[in-house]
Amino acid sequence: MKILAISGSGRQASTNTAMLKAMAGMAPPQHQVTLFHGVADLPVFSPDLEGRGLPEKVSDFTDLVRDCDGIIIASPEYVRAIPGGLKNAIDWLVSRDEIIGKPIAILHGSHRGDDMLAQLRLVLSTVSDRFSNDIFLRFELLNLAPHDIAHELRAPENQHRITAFLQDFTKHCGG
Repeated sequence: MKILAISGSGRQASTNTAMLKAMAGMAPPQHQVTLFHGVADLPVFSPDLEGRGLPEKVSDFTDLVRDCDGIIIASPEYVRAIPGGLKNAIDWLVSRDEIIGKPIAILHGSHRGDDMLAQLRLVLSTVSDRFSNDIFLRFELLNLAPHDIAHELRAPENQHRITAFLQDFTKHCGG
């Protein structure tokens, strides 16, 4: 099963990117997890750019979406909303086929962010009829360094939660 893990953060030392990397490292062998943490590298969405052929970074991103069996998104909350980079990435997919019917779930690394999560759930349920609101996992990792996040998630109780999350997501994807 091919999973695309999208970090909604543009930061190099992102909690969400570190959490997704740790999850990928704990995934069972039957899961191939590809991490996309390049939302900050995508040009601002413009329908005018679509007509002339997609910019290379956008094309690479849409290829990753097309080629995966399911998507897991982890994102911070910026000013009580979806970060602009993540929203921009989703905007690039709206008029395309790659996201339609794609199974999507959310992983969250903070005790905060409920406003962003509500907005993200609304947006994801609009772009894919296979978004699962029920497959959701939340950790309290705010203010931890990336290596501390990996250590925290390897604790037996957290490893069990990640395994169960991935099993539920696999079932949702039809695997």
